[in-house]
Amino acid sequence: MSKLDDLIQKLCPDGVEYKPLSEIFNTRNGYTPSKKEKNFWENGTVPWFRMEDIRENGGILDHAMQYVSINAIKGDPFPENSIIVATSATIGEHALITVPSIANQRFTYLMVKEQYKDDYDPKFLYYYCFKLDEYCKECLNQGNFASVDMKKFAKFQFPRLPIEIQREIVRMLDSYTESVVELQRQLTAELTARKTQYAYYRDSLLSMKSQWYHVKIIDMLSQPITDGPHTTPQFVQNGVPFISVDSIWDGKIHFEKMRGYITEAFDEECCKKYKPQKNDVYMVKSGSTTGKVAFVDTDIRFNIWSPLAAMRVNEQNSARFLFYLLQTEKVQKQVKAKASHGSQPNLGMRELEQFEVDVPPLDVQNRIVEVLDNFEKICSDLNIGLPAEIEARQKQYEYYRDKLLTFVETGNTILSRAEQSRAEQSRAEQSRAEQSRAEQSTD
Repeated sequence: MSKLDDLIQKLCPDGVEYKPLSEIFNTRNGYTPSKKEKNFWENGTVPWFRMEDIRENGGILDHAMQYVSINAIKGDPFPENSIIVATSATIGEHALITVPSIANQRFTYLMVKEQYKDDYDPKFLYYYCFKLDEYCKECLNQGNFASVDMKKFAKFQFPRLPIEIQREIVRMLDSYTESVVELQRQLTAELTARKTQYAYYRDSLLSMKSQWYHVKIIDMLSQPITDGPHTTPQFVQNGVPFISVDSIWDGKIHFEKMRGYITEAFDEECCKKYKPQKNDVYMVKSGSTTGKVAFVDTDIRFNIWSPLAAMRVNEQNSARFLFYLLQTEKVQKQVKAKASHGSQPNLGMRELEQFEVDVPPLDVQNRIVEVLDNFEKICSDLNIGLPAEIEARQKQYEYYRDKLLTFVETGNTILSRAEQSRAEQSRAEQSRAEQSRAEQSTD
């Protein structure tokens, strides 16, 4: 019997009491101080948390990417060891904040009431809120904007476990988390190393050699660079896929991240300016991902929005060669140099046409493309295999965490983990035996 099983049998053999969220926590919404008040955002000392903080730095936070001044605070900052839960927009995320803070309006703060502070370990509550995340996804208000039904939110049940059990669960989950994080670090480092090796190999192959031509990108194209409509389309339930920068990464178009569907009539209107076709090459020309490139390898009908620059090569050049060429350090340096930098980078199509590049004859382009395609396939297999391994470990961890955080209510006897496993195995064997008997009777 494990230490956890021993503690459960000793301290709560007949189950645990559950209490609703509203009884354990005080709740308040986060907020964004006025952007018009410049002094609120200068010389800040109070961390102001957003979803970006969780994505960048994880779920246990002691510092923020952005700070506000004490003058921006309504009353006092939210206390340390509060939990922020995303209850609008991106549902299913939370974090433990170990310092006094505020967060934006997408979050609801959970602050343990005074009478329960000695009853709960903050980190146990953090781990248990992964169950709250899943519950929130099932309790959404109806409407165009995702938000949690806060009446249902208040009814979510937390177990009232002896503190010794909470701490043992935290110890076990911390240990398992560290092993998963270390594996993820090693696999990510391997993936990064392979990508760096590939980029070096690609740039070496595409460097100027004798009998290559020094030209401008426009010289490789059959028509001037163009883009999609500069108006926001009306999206419909079904229709023609409409993509923008969110769909462009790893050299591909990811239709699962399309902006939505447009009508056939609007698509036909767009096609008067530009009609996508297989072997076109795209570059993001506006926004934080300016310079990212994608190759059109499909014949399906779709269209693009204005932040994408569309290029189509002439008969003397290879589309795949252009695709690789645009990713080289030499071209990417020109992207950074020529893009205007307001609130977001923006690259003009006419400037892009004038980028200087070195190209060989078409037969040499095709041989280089063949080599790079093969090398990209190897990298692509790594891109699939290593993230899949990371995802498998993460799912294994989530299963383990869910098992550790599952308790029965008072009045029910808790089986030890070993007893649960034996019971599950027995039920599985019984089910197989019943199925076998059924098959024999059918024969």
